[in-house]
Amino acid sequence: MTDMFSTLGSWNWLIFGIVLMALELLAPGVFLFWLGLAALLVGLLSFVINPAWQTQILMFAIFAACAVPLWRRIALSGKAVSASNPFLNKRADALVGRVFTLEKPIIDGAGTVRIDDTIWRVAGPDAPAGSRVRIVQADGASLTVAAA
Repeated sequence: MTDMFSTLGSWNWLIFGIVLMALELLAPGVFLFWLGLAALLVGLLSFVINPAWQTQILMFAIFAACAVPLWRRIALSGKAVSASNPFLNKRADALVGRVFTLEKPIIDGAGTVRIDDTIWRVAGPDAPAGSRVRIVQADGASLTVAAA
């Protein structure tokens, strides 16, 4: 086993890094990418300083362990983008509090309202078509309304 490790060289680490990154493409999860990056760094450093195999494995372990906090920092910075647009992928939630005109009357608690180019189902107290209603709750593709 030590003979295998003692033959580790720069090219082995570079190939290992590329293989790990290619596996990330086949099974995405963002985990193998960082291990592949650590292996590539060890391979590049091995070209420059030519360390012993023990040092190479230690460098790989350190780089892989440092990659986890780096990945978390990058992942958390992506959440700041969604904080600037809290209704991204939540179109119905953005409608709560707005007032619209009923397209079809609410009969037995169900009716429709046209919002921009979409017709939404609404639930609420019976009201004739043309009534103004305020959206009080959004649940999936159904909106709950009250008289405005």
